[in-house]
Amino acid sequence: MGILLNRSSIDGFILLGIFSFSQTDLVLFSVVMVVFTVALCGNVLLIFLICTDPQLRTPMYFFLNWLSLMDLMLISTIVPRMAVDFLVGHGSISFTGCGLQILFFLTLLGDECFLLAFMAYDRYVAISNPLRYSMVMSRRVCWLMVSGSWLFGLVDGLIQAIFTLRFPFCGSQEIDHFFCEVPAVLKLACADTSIYETMIYVCCILMLLLPFSVISASYLRILMVVLRMSSAEGRQKAFATCSSHMVVVSLFYGAAIITYMQPQAYHSSKQDKVVSAFYTMITPMLNPLIYSLRNKEVTGALRKLLGSNLWHDQEEDKSADVS
Repeated sequence: MGILLNRSSIDGFILLGIFSFSQTDLVLFSVVMVVFTVALCGNVLLIFLICTDPQLRTPMYFFLNWLSLMDLMLISTIVPRMAVDFLVGHGSISFTGCGLQILFFLTLLGDECFLLAFMAYDRYVAISNPLRYSMVMSRRVCWLMVSGSWLFGLVDGLIQAIFTLRFPFCGSQEIDHFFCEVPAVLKLACADTSIYETMIYVCCILMLLLPFSVISASYLRILMVVLRMSSAEGRQKAFATCSSHMVVVSLFYGAAIITYMQPQAYHSSKQDKVVSAFYTMITPMLNPLIYSLRNKEVTGALRKLLGSNLWHDQEEDKSADVS
């Protein structure tokens, strides 16, 4: 990052944020903090349940564990900083800090893009070929998929962070956004960014459209299998699960595609902030609710945890009465 600092005539940026101090924005800020708290608690709880319950050791929960960790890191990279900036009344960020935020954010975003595709493939194998499921989705294969997700995400994050901050920034320091997102930062560059924007577009075909195509194809094949089920109740349940998964996936990928594949000339600050809120705040909150907390095995693990704690408390009360 020290090399990058020499390429710019400014020392840092000012994040203008997403809220003003109007009554309406104060309410919206409170809503965001509630969303952050729900996402934090939901993902921490899910990670704890998967790590402690032996019945949740299947490949599906292995992937869900990593998804929750990524969501936890993603929302923690953005929201606490945004909240502090709002409460203190200014959002100055150093050049290096901005670069690190781009790196962490895009790494996690890329991780999640590929992990969601692997999760959809996992569900396809489980439903369409259950007899070979344990062989196809072995522990080694699962670890390779997760490692591949992290590797692709890290490479994408490094490339975009380095190239974005290599541009000279000699004009305004104000980023009209609530975090250092690449399209918002590029607006301040006092050089031609068209070639770099084309490179971002090509990267997004790999990072966004390819995984989304895998997800769409996997769920389409799952629906074809579901439609051949003899049980009407089973078909209805499977269709409801698949549709809810696709809604969350579409929100995540749709928002990312609009942000990173839309030409710079069509970007507006207000639109970018709203769209970015979907994959930085909304989907990290929805993922544990949609993917797991509605799942019978997860709710069973939660009841078991609460039941054991209740039993432990009752035993302590009995011991206290005896003494």
